[in-house]
Amino acid sequence: MNAAIRAVTRIAHSKNLEVLGFERGWEGLLTNTFTRLTPRNVGGIIQLGGTILHTSRCPEFKTEEALDKAAKNLSANKVDGLVVIGGDGSFRGALELCRKTNALMVGIPATIDNDIYGTDETIGFDTAVNTAVTEIDKIRDTAMSHERIFIVEVMGRKRGFLAITVGITVGAEVILIPEDKCKTEHVISVLKENARKGKKAGIIVAAEGCGKVGEIAQEIEEKTGSEVRLTILGYVQRGGSPTARSRFLASLFAEKAVEVLCQNKGNLAVALHNGKVETVTLEKVCCKTKPLDLSLIRLADMLAT
Repeated sequence: MNAAIRAVTRIAHSKNLEVLGFERGWEGLLTNTFTRLTPRNVGGIIQLGGTILHTSRCPEFKTEEALDKAAKNLSANKVDGLVVIGGDGSFRGALELCRKTNALMVGIPATIDNDIYGTDETIGFDTAVNTAVTEIDKIRDTAMSHERIFIVEVMGRKRGFLAITVGITVGAEVILIPEDKCKTEHVISVLKENARKGKKAGIIVAAEGCGKVGEIAQEIEEKTGSEVRLTILGYVQRGGSPTARSRFLASLFAEKAVEVLCQNKGNLAVALHNGKVETVTLEKVCCKTKPLDLSLIRLADMLAT
């Protein structure tokens, strides 16, 4: 997000536009708490994880009163366009706010879940993947040395984009995702077949939304006789210095967002589609579900033989 904040600010200033950064997301818009952003005070942040503007959940923003207040604050500050950097919840808030204000809304997709409809990739996804891969590579060293099975839980309460990409990248023996309900019998069958082939260790990558991973680990241990350990990566995936890919994508998205506003267009989200930076309506983004290519599970199975 910092790379996007930096890029939006510098590109906007190059076009003689003033930039306000509302702090803590929608909460800052409701409390009218903001920072004036200039090319200088966004210097030195491109390599930082997180966001210098901070963020928070704001359930209040779902109410009509909050939306009216937000629209009033936009008007009071003479805001003509609002760039919303975030995921599904942020975009839904922007779509609702469109009903209350003449300020133009443009969304920049930034979520490690990569689950925003209309875009092939979101800011932060590549960073989260690389973070998880680095940690799991270390875990595999232990798995091989101690001849154990490790289940590594990555983020993804509802979608499996992160788990499936990480799983293939680390060479996981099994990948568990919410879109393909876990059948423990199948997992056990795979592990037993691997043991028959001479594999004495293995990695299972599981999205947090695939079920009770602790119980799955216990059942695998009981039915295979192998030692099974569970590692939950948790919020380590949300932090750290962004990868070159995430920084580059943030800059491209920011350029498109400012360009769209300068064309007096709004109620849109920036998206990457087939290698090109385009736009899609906020309504479509919020109303449709991004499909996950389940053929990747078959690819993972073939690679794990």
